[in-house]
Amino acid sequence: MRLLLDTQAFIWMDSAPSRLSPIVRDALLDPANQLHLSVASIWEMQIKSQLGKLSLSRPLRQIIADQQSNGVEVLPIEAASIFEIEGLPAIHKDPFDRLIIAQSRIMRARLVTNDPLVQGYPVDWLW
Repeated sequence: MRLLLDTQAFIWMDSAPSRLSPIVRDALLDPANQLHLSVASIWEMQIKSQLGKLSLSRPLRQIIADQQSNGVEVLPIEAASIFEIEGLPAIHKDPFDRLIIAQSRIMRARLVTNDPLVQGYPVDWLW
């Protein structure tokens, strides 16, 4: 199964796995699942870190490199995902979340998220 981690799920996977649900922890440890992280999440973490709104356990570059060596694939932003945003209902105002939702729909991946607003979209999610 393809899993696309939202930003918070990725941070918790890396630095606070006890905050993940047992279902999510099991799915992340299952070698049959492919784990993906959107460039949008990396961008969001970088911005929030620079603004002092996000404190990371180590430099973002190192976190991403470590998780890539653990099998997390970085998902680029494609034009098709940007166009997919047009058809989404206006439930969530966060542009990063809307893009990640669109990417999840395009790639037919389950979105790993505990955000109740994201869970209101027509997307397959896991928490």
